[in-house]
Amino acid sequence: MDLIVSLIMKLPAKYLFLLLIPLLAIFYLSKPAPANSFCANSVSCIKNLNVNVENNAIGTFDGQKIIPPKIDLSTDKKVLGDETGVGEKHIYVDLTTQTLYAYQGNNLFMQAVISSGKWHPTPTGDFTIWEKVRATRMTGGEGADYYDLPNVPFTMFFAGGDVPEGDGFALHGAYWHDNFGHPMSHGCINMRTVDAEKLYNWVEDPSVSKTLVTIYGQANI
Repeated sequence: MDLIVSLIMKLPAKYLFLLLIPLLAIFYLSKPAPANSFCANSVSCIKNLNVNVENNAIGTFDGQKIIPPKIDLSTDKKVLGDETGVGEKHIYVDLTTQTLYAYQGNNLFMQAVISSGKWHPTPTGDFTIWEKVRATRMTGGEGADYYDLPNVPFTMFFAGGDVPEGDGFALHGAYWHDNFGHPMSHGCINMRTVDAEKLYNWVEDPSVSKTLVTIYGQANI
């Protein structure tokens, strides 16, 4: 090695410069690529925002086969009522208590228990709902944490700040567990399907107005 260094040092400056170029190229090419932004649904992340109903599919969660509930879009009925209130709509999610609150102005529209991120933390901050999908398929994780869930109901994707739309975080119904009040997701906000439906019908059409979402606190994992 000393001999090689000695020979290199004896080379004229112009040859040293020519030798330096490939060495720099090797250095930069050998650097690891930056990690991709996390995606809450790492396999299916934002590939299809169309309604995706798969009534004959079999799901997987926590190493178990899951049969999703069948969805009949023809029977969907939007329930009105307090949705005609006055004021800005704002959803608050308290990760510490695993509770969601939906306000219109100063009036509480609904309160529901949720399940936030267990395998990956749910982001905190201020966001807006940028897309609503009645049903979709969510897949992600790996190994024992792998999941593949058809017919995820009443999905409301949110983004903002350091969380881009492509990360796939959402509030949605969850039929594959009943452990609400405790972290159970890969970063999304799981809700009982009945609660997710109520919230979904109340949330503004994102093409008209983006409903605010504020997530705060720290989950006990």
